[in-house]
Amino acid sequence: MNWNARISSDPAVCHGRACIKGTRIMVSVVLDNLAAGMSPEELQRHYPALKLEDVRAAVSYAAQLTREECFPLAA
Repeated sequence: MNWNARISSDPAVCHGRACIKGTRIMVSVVLDNLAAGMSPEELQRHYPALKLEDVRAAVSYAAQLTREECFPLAA
């Protein structure tokens, strides 16, 4: 999964935190809700702008972070 197509960081949006592109939905919000047991479908109901591909991208982004690699975020 190429998360770069769905996640961005912009200092003018959510203080530069990683967000789903075109939204103010932070990746951390997606991951926190998944960790709390919410399904991707439930997330979509709570955040209508969110697509299943966005949820997958958030998980893929988090997985790459755990590998302790340095990588740039596109604006």
